[in-house]
Amino acid sequence: MLGNEMIGGMTAATDDLIKDVTEANFMADVIERSQTVPVIVDFWAPWCGPCKTLGPALEAAVTKAKGAVVMAKINVDENQMLAGQMRVQSIPTVYAFYQGQPVDGFQGALPGSEIEKFVTKIAEMGPGADNGLADAIAAAEEMLAEGAAEDAAETFAAILDEEPENAEAFSGLIRAHIAAGQLEQAQALVENLAPALATAASVEAALAQLELAKQSANAGPQAELQAKVDADPTDAQARFDLAQALFAAGDAEGAINQLLELFRRDREWNDGAAKAQLQTIFEALKPTDPLVAKGRRKLASMIFV
Repeated sequence: MLGNEMIGGMTAATDDLIKDVTEANFMADVIERSQTVPVIVDFWAPWCGPCKTLGPALEAAVTKAKGAVVMAKINVDENQMLAGQMRVQSIPTVYAFYQGQPVDGFQGALPGSEIEKFVTKIAEMGPGADNGLADAIAAAEEMLAEGAAEDAAETFAAILDEEPENAEAFSGLIRAHIAAGQLEQAQALVENLAPALATAASVEAALAQLELAKQSANAGPQAELQAKVDADPTDAQARFDLAQALFAAGDAEGAINQLLELFRRDREWNDGAAKAQLQTIFEALKPTDPLVAKGRRKLASMIFV
């Protein structure tokens, strides 16, 4: 009897650390829960060979962390819309969330030592850990949000001196250079990108932002482009350029709507440029941004008509 109680207790504890999550409870068990503890999200499928190795290894590392981090398992076959909203293009894909935001991630299987290193790094972001670097990253992000891009860049660079493969600091440094208008410095960072950082979700988002920033530098006057589109709604180049100008002006929703309209009119124009640009914008925005989910749904409805 005692043995059954112990087993039941262990199961309950494990269930609290590792949960199967669906579209219905994603907000509660990932976004809201990550406000207090980092959440590692494993996108998998029963037919995926590498998932069968990665999943148990992640579970073991999360269990070993003793509550400093928790895990959500999402079956992509049963939650296809959620996988699409999170830009899951192949599996296994792993994201880490903290305080409602994606903070790191990777695709494909990793060696056991790398999995433990990843889980440890995410756990160290939580409130119960020594948050030296995490606090520094948060401070740099605050500087960036307040417009102090150069100060933020210096802080991110200092963090990278201590931890060269810190994806959040690398992403932040790229975004700080973009905010300061230093696109050449941002591009130089990309050209020296370490392979370990290439698949991190935050870095992919920063790279997409850099691509859009470079395009925005060549965007034409918004009013003139709007007038051209109004005069000739079939002018695909003018509509594409207008979308670039709108995004450069901070109107992501307007840019998405123009590109969706361009895709609706001629999905093959310029080798599918509208769809490719939409994907770049979706990658640049936060996965939890409502514009991403809404835009992806509209695009999917057009593709599968």
